Amino acid sequence: MRVKAMFLADMRFQARYGFYFLYAVLTVVYGMVLYALPEGWREKAAAILIFSDPASMGLFFMGAIVLLEKSQRTPWAFAASPVRPMEYVIGKVGSLSAVSLAVAAVLALTAGVGNLPMVLLGTAMAGGMFTLSGIVVAAKISSLNQFILWTVPVEVVGFVPAVLHLFGITPDWLRYYPVNVCMEMVSGAVPSPAGIFVAAAWTAVLLGLSGQAVLAMWGSGGGGKL
Repeated sequence: MRVKAMFLADMRFQARYGFYFLYAVLTVVYGMVLYALPEGWREKAAAILIFSDPASMGLFFMGAIVLLEKSQRTPWAFAASPVRPMEYVIGKVGSLSAVSLAVAAVLALTAGVGNLPMVLLGTAMAGGMFTLSGIVVAAKISSLNQFILWTVPVEVVGFVPAVLHLFGITPDWLRYYPVNVCMEMVSGAVPSPAGIFVAAAWTAVLLGLSGQAVLAMWGSGGGGKL
């Protein structure tokens, strides 16, 4: 019940601050771009858009969300409530994943990408990885400038290999790299079972790290600034 409450509270928070309106506009823009591209380009273009935007929105939005909570001293309230760090984390991941999946579905259908269930699974997994990474980083910083600086390495290791892998210019062993596995799924391909296992294991590691980071943040009760 507490996970459901956190999920709904996060969705209300995101709606209040215009997240859904922003992504509705972006989805229309992306759809128009895909529709204007030559048909042979659409699948790869859709994979890049889905991976770099809906799937990774948690990485960028999480900084703003957590910093807003810090500025409002919300971590102190959570620390004194029955809510557990993992319930807080799952609520954040679930609410952002719901938006990511909706946008990814629209873009995939617009581009005519086959195997929609695999696309959505890849989007959910990539979105989870980036959102959890965003929570780990955001929990440790106190300003938006710090968050942007700390996320640069995450962007490099998360985006560059995946895009290169999409175009087949990475070594064969990198097909087991977690974000590359997600990119394969987002493009509609079915990755190897070993690749899925590695990606799932890495997600579990990030889940544990984010829970610890949130617990430390609640214990410190530090404020933040945008």
